[in-house]
Amino acid sequence: MPARASSPGRTLLLRGSMALGLLVFATLLVWFDRDAYVDQTGKDGVSLLDALYYSTVTMSTTGYGDIVPLAPHARIINAVVVTPLRVAFLVLLVGTTIEVLATEGRRIIIDARWRKQMRNHVVLIGYGTKGRAAAATMRRNNIPMEKVVVIDGNPTALQDANLDGLAAIEGNGTRRDILRRAEISRAREVVITLDRDDSAILATLTVRQLNPSAHVVVSVREHENVSLLRQSGADSVVTSSDAVGRLLGLSAVNPSIGTVIEDLLSSGEGLEIAERQVTADEVGRPPSAVERERVVAVVRNQTLRRYYDPTVAKLEPGDMLVVVRRSSSDITTESLPSKERSKPAPDDGGW
Repeated sequence: MPARASSPGRTLLLRGSMALGLLVFATLLVWFDRDAYVDQTGKDGVSLLDALYYSTVTMSTTGYGDIVPLAPHARIINAVVVTPLRVAFLVLLVGTTIEVLATEGRRIIIDARWRKQMRNHVVLIGYGTKGRAAAATMRRNNIPMEKVVVIDGNPTALQDANLDGLAAIEGNGTRRDILRRAEISRAREVVITLDRDDSAILATLTVRQLNPSAHVVVSVREHENVSLLRQSGADSVVTSSDAVGRLLGLSAVNPSIGTVIEDLLSSGEGLEIAERQVTADEVGRPPSAVERERVVAVVRNQTLRRYYDPTVAKLEPGDMLVVVRRSSSDITTESLPSKERSKPAPDDGGW
């Protein structure tokens, strides 16, 4: 089971309560056996207050010596029972307090240093199936994982994010204080993959208020909520239910088309779709003349134009090309010696 996070104050309160319980137990132990102790100062026996006083100075290792065990069995009890209680008391009340305060102080320092260095990073709100797939795709496209911050309220999801090498913040991605901890105001990209559309809309509104310039991509379940998300400030909206439905329909009617689309959506094998800068030797040439890749769109002046658009009949400096190409892992596998290949790479058809 994953460990539950606990605040330093709550931890200290819990440890203090346990230490107090040990003190009460030692007090009752002395008081019920009070006839075996002697008060060398008052000479009037050991009262409940005296038992509390004796237990306090004994457990704290102060030991004034005015109240002492006289009977042999009382001394044995002090050696066998009270001494381990004293050690446990000191560990709980002193050692744990220092540990908690030192750990919290170190965490605050590390957190402050990390937040100071975060610029132009990616904030990923939600680390479920869609969030993990988004992070994996960013990794395959050479986005540094130290520049990706995950926000999720599920401790298991946070553990998964940490194991994947990502910084993770526990909390609700719709809350301003949680988003500020992720330095949302200085983020370049925000990817929202929450399970509920209303939460996605609220998170988009909050993100847009805190960072008007970030590029916000949101996953939504129902198509009728797409317009609401765009009005809330989302730059790109992906409808998961519609996308899955279309893929299922294509796979049922035209299995080959469904297979190709699924291949394009998956990374690391077969075909992949990517965006890159036009090269100097490609300037002035038509999109169809690009070698080893198929250009499907051109981004010019922040406007997406399809490959058949006459305005992009010739490529210009600064254009971004959206291309379909072979997966880099397939190319790497093909470049290995034949003994190291798990299987032959398929023919790329001249791409």
